[in-house]
This record gives sequence, C-alpha cells and structure tokens, in this order.
Amino acid sequence: MKELINIALPKGRLGEKVYSMFEAVGYDCPSIRENNRKLIFENEAAGVRYFWVKPSDVTIYVERGAADIGVAGKDILLEYAPDVYELLDLCTGNCRMAVAAPVGFRDDPSRTLRVATKFQNIAKTYYGGQGREIDMIHLNGSIELAPILGLSDVIVDIVETGTTLRENHLEVVENIVPISARLIANKASYQFKNAQIRELTERLAECVAKKQAGAEA
Repeated sequence: MKELINIALPKGRLGEKVYSMFEAVGYDCPSIRENNRKLIFENEAAGVRYFWVKPSDVTIYVERGAADIGVAGKDILLEYAPDVYELLDLCTGNCRMAVAAPVGFRDDPSRTLRVATKFQNIAKTYYGGQGREIDMIHLNGSIELAPILGLSDVIVDIVETGTTLRENHLEVVENIVPISARLIANKASYQFKNAQIRELTERLAECVAKKQAGAEA
C-alpha cells in the first residue's frame, strides 16, 4: 500500500483554489467536494490525505510533522519564520504587504512613527532596515480603523485590491513585499517521503508554469 502524504490546506477561498490545483495534477480526493463535516479526507489510490486548518495554523501542523506538506501564505512564513522547507510559489492568492496611511499623509522622520499591524515581525524588519524608530501597536482586526481614529499614523497590512483602503480614505504609501501561496514541507517528511513529495511538487510546478504561460499569452 502506498504511504499517504498528509496535506494541510488553509480553510477558505485560497484553500479551495489550491485544492483545485492538486486535483488537476492527479491528487484528487472526491470526498472533499461532498457536503459533509468531515475533518480528514483521503484517497489511497492517489496517495493523499487532506485536512483543512486555519490558514495561520498550517505552518504549525507542517513544522511539527502532523502534516508532511501544506500551503501557507508568504506573509505567514515571513511573520512566524517556521522551520520548514519552502518548495514552490503556487502563484495564487496574490496580494502584497504594504504600508498604508490617510490620503495626503506625510511622514515626519523627526518623531516616532506609530504603526498598527498584526504583522509585527514583518513591520519590525522593514522599519529596522530603514533605521526608523517606531511605536508598534498590535491589533488583530479592522486595522484600517487605527489611523482613522488617530490610534496610529500608518498601518502595515495585506492589500489585495485596495478597495477597503479607498473606501476609508486611506492609500498605500509603501510596498513591502509581494505575497502569494507557497507549498511548504516538513523537513523530516521531505527526507523520508522525498520521492513522493518531489513528484507532487514537480507536477504542481508544471501546472503553475502552464497557467503563467496562459496568462501571458
């Protein structure tokens, strides 16, 4: 019997997009499409076992070996720096990490910049590289409110379309790093299930390349 690859997928729209990619390259699991409340889905013939987890938890499952591989946003990898292998940019879930501020904001380098974010490590690294003194304000949600209510000068957050920013009279003032979904692997699993994981990765890489070529055509 083929040993199964355990795969942690992020719940939500991104996970559904990514599963479609796995499905397209031969790692389908029909039960995952059914309307049920199961937590684990497997297909022995394809050699895969899937489970849905909170996006920010994918790296934990992979790092600790409960999952052999998983899909996590580059933002999570940069923020938490898990001890995993990053195998492939899946080129989906594309967005960017950016600094945003009220329209017309001008930074005054002579005073401490107040930064609201849930991505503290990314913000520290970014401003540390500039030698900029900041006052970090950790928030878990509705980050856009912070500068509107005067809690912060700027925010560091993920920006996809920018619609929420525009509707709240905010704008991107600096781009930090592009973000997309990445295929990651547990280090021990990559050693012991190397052939299986490499084959899966190569198939996904071909799928990504075809999509990219089609988009450019």
